[in-house]
Amino acid sequence: MTVSTYLTFDGNCREAFEFYRDVFGGEFEMLSTFGESPDEVGVPEELKDAVMHVSLPIGNGVLMGSDNAPEAPPLAVGNNFSLSVEAESREHADQLLARLSAGGAVTMPMDVTFWGAYFGMCSDRFGINWMVVHELAGNTGA
Repeated sequence: MTVSTYLTFDGNCREAFEFYRDVFGGEFEMLSTFGESPDEVGVPEELKDAVMHVSLPIGNGVLMGSDNAPEAPPLAVGNNFSLSVEAESREHADQLLARLSAGGAVTMPMDVTFWGAYFGMCSDRFGINWMVVHELAGNTGA
């Protein structure tokens, strides 16, 4: 099981991750925009170039991020990051989300995503945001 930090930005994710890449070196493992989403997702024109997901390996870890999605709550210091945990199976993902959200709130139920992962989000009883992901077999990324 791996836990990574996921940062959320208000439109300047690309600029921030270019800065982090300059600081730490290396190359992006992935960089995708909201405009690369399937048409049925219905991304507004002004968000097509915004970062949907970026990952930058740093040492033995990975720093991940995105720009805030339009349907998400407004960003504020304290809610602009999540911890992302990679589950070993779908069942493990379900268990993790249920246990992490006990006394908190599920903000996105576990479901299969268009990028090929079983994914959900919650806020724990301490106000910490969590992402739970299980990569599905054959997934090569978004």
